[in-house]
Amino acid sequence: MKFLDLAKVYIRSGSGGGGSVSFRREKYIEYGGPDGGDGGGGGNVIVETVEGLNTLIDFRYQQHFFAKNGQPGMGQQRTGKTGEDIILRVPVGTEVLDEDEETVLADMTEIGQRFVVAKGGNGGWGNLHFKSATNQAPRRANPGQPGVERTIWLRLKLIADAGLLGLPNAGKSTFLAATSNARPKIADYPFTTLHPNLGVVGVDNVEFVIADIPGLIEGASEGKGIGDRFLGHVERCSVLLHLVDGTSEDVVSDYQTIITELEKYGGDLAFKPRVTVLNKVDALDADEVKEKLKALKKASKAKVMPMSGVAREGVQDVLRALRAEIDDSRLREKRLTEEPEPWRP
Repeated sequence: MKFLDLAKVYIRSGSGGGGSVSFRREKYIEYGGPDGGDGGGGGNVIVETVEGLNTLIDFRYQQHFFAKNGQPGMGQQRTGKTGEDIILRVPVGTEVLDEDEETVLADMTEIGQRFVVAKGGNGGWGNLHFKSATNQAPRRANPGQPGVERTIWLRLKLIADAGLLGLPNAGKSTFLAATSNARPKIADYPFTTLHPNLGVVGVDNVEFVIADIPGLIEGASEGKGIGDRFLGHVERCSVLLHLVDGTSEDVVSDYQTIITELEKYGGDLAFKPRVTVLNKVDALDADEVKEKLKALKKASKAKVMPMSGVAREGVQDVLRALRAEIDDSRLREKRLTEEPEPWRP
């Protein structure tokens, strides 16, 4: 399995070291007094987002993460060493959830973002802290505080600007392959896409990211097919591209199936801007295209665009429609390919 978007992790922060009970004992110093040092603090458990990751597959092979304990204090007022932190490195777009799998503790949306999910225990005071005018030789010290032990869930929601929706075999992977360098699996049977794919597409000298998720079917919200668990990957998108298979006998029913599943999923996914496209028009004659476009326009109460991902008809118009719905701050300038200089000896 190369792609994993949900992982259960068991963590424990370090316990603090105990304080020291010690007295200064040197020749010719009759009343040395207490000199016990404090214990070191325990290590924290930290979640950090890093570049170069787009899956939680690392947490499939290791689920337990324990930070180091702090060292006890020592004589001569020496403080114990602080325990080392342990860092869980996750891709951008990861949510940290509590054990109930519902409470969001942190939403990691930027590279370098850090969140302390379990704080280490404080070190205990040595007997030096308890010295007073009435107690000049205290023989007590505090133990260190215990660490925090808990279970968390890591859920990845890919960061993309546009998301692809549609029934299985609607042509989503073909569209992604035709417009980007992504190479998703393409075949003439349903559910060829088993995990989300990302592709960077360019139009009019700007680039944005498109996410392709496995196809939805009727009853996906109830767990049928692959279910709707991958819909979370398009929650962060600015716009949704809804592809309808033009070769289907009932395009209106296919359209309504996806809309129903979006509404059952909840949240604001069903209210996001959508670009509806009638795909595979190269396999239809002009009258069929006109008839199905009219039926879809009536059902969606919005503009419907004809397109063929295989023949690349209308692809640029669809990309421009997506680009218009994406905020300019999320777009990136397209990198111009430099012509290589002629070879010289």
